[in-house]
Amino acid sequence: MQQYIARKGDTVSRIAARYGLTPEHVIQGNPWAGRQPYLYPGQILFLPSAPRKRYAVQEGEDAAAIAGLFGVDIGELELLNPGIAAGRCCTPGKVLVIPNAAPSSIVTIEGEYGPAELEEDTRLLTQKYPFIDASSIGMSVMGKPLQLLRIGSGPCHLHVNAALHANEWLTSPCLMSFIEQYAETYAAGGDWHGHDPARWFRDWTLWAVPMANPDGVELVQEGVLPGHPYYTEVLKWNSRRRSFRHWKANIRGVDLGDQFPAHWEEERKRRQISGPAPRDYSGQAPLSEPEAAALAALAEQYPGEAAVSLHSQGAEIYWNYRGYEPPSSRQLAASLAAVSGYRAVELAGSDAGYKDWFIQRFRKPGFTVELGNGKNPLPLADFEDMALETGLIIAEILTNLHKN
Repeated sequence: MQQYIARKGDTVSRIAARYGLTPEHVIQGNPWAGRQPYLYPGQILFLPSAPRKRYAVQEGEDAAAIAGLFGVDIGELELLNPGIAAGRCCTPGKVLVIPNAAPSSIVTIEGEYGPAELEEDTRLLTQKYPFIDASSIGMSVMGKPLQLLRIGSGPCHLHVNAALHANEWLTSPCLMSFIEQYAETYAAGGDWHGHDPARWFRDWTLWAVPMANPDGVELVQEGVLPGHPYYTEVLKWNSRRRSFRHWKANIRGVDLGDQFPAHWEEERKRRQISGPAPRDYSGQAPLSEPEAAALAALAEQYPGEAAVSLHSQGAEIYWNYRGYEPPSSRQLAASLAAVSGYRAVELAGSDAGYKDWFIQRFRKPGFTVELGNGKNPLPLADFEDMALETGLIIAEILTNLHKN
């Protein structure tokens, strides 16, 4: 049992991942950690030693087969099981210690995925794939960069954003995962699930804002401590609740999903939320918040052929807006639903969203995609499926938009 002192940014899931444990292991040694919504810097936790993975050799197996089964290097297997490389430890029934496999991807989920994880993954992706351009479209209320990734050199522009709503942060690594897979297959000259990334790169420029609400994401994941510039305000707006798992707004209590100039006044009247709140407050005016204004400015600077805003949850795709959408939108939405297994929904009675504004402003296809199913924040176990569905939807647009 080892002692660990929590620091800023720590969560049970992040600590568990760092030490090769599960969150349940951490809570078992520190039952109080399962009863409070967040860890506070200075709190002392007692962590058990990480249990080793073990495996009983099966008939006919050798070191190479076992290493391949677990995705580890034979040299690492040899370090923990001396003699296995020479075949001395491969007797059926022999129990081996299995090393942890190195991640095969840059974008992985090890605890909550927040602004720091996004920044590090962006650094690693651009380092490995120099044709990915990283920049910023502005700053959040708290001064965090609104990261922008650009890939491709084509004349058609596709805008994709994620985590506009704070407790929907799992959409961020989903988008980042697709960008990594796109870059990897393009660099290798391969295909991605039957699609041709080289054609995407030639015909399209993809503009991706993976975390449009970094302040809100951090609030949901880590809570708020005395000394935070908005400590008093967010606790008041949150009805003194310490947990912010349900929080969708930015740090000023403005719902960025209701911030765009598409019948904004009607949405504000419909919501009937007059001041800052965890969700549904439209703000003092359209684009009053720097995060929403930056997304709109990007689309104005590079008018797109289409746009996608990734949300969660519901496994649905919203594709229309008050009849402003082009005729091709219905058929394209059906195609997106077919490849993802989601349901294309013709929506009414909703305004002021990013998708709404994009359709009304440019008369081009725009989509709100509700990834996954369940209750936000969705569990980390859903990441793999959601990431694939994200990729399939974006790939369908990049390959087939102009065919519809």
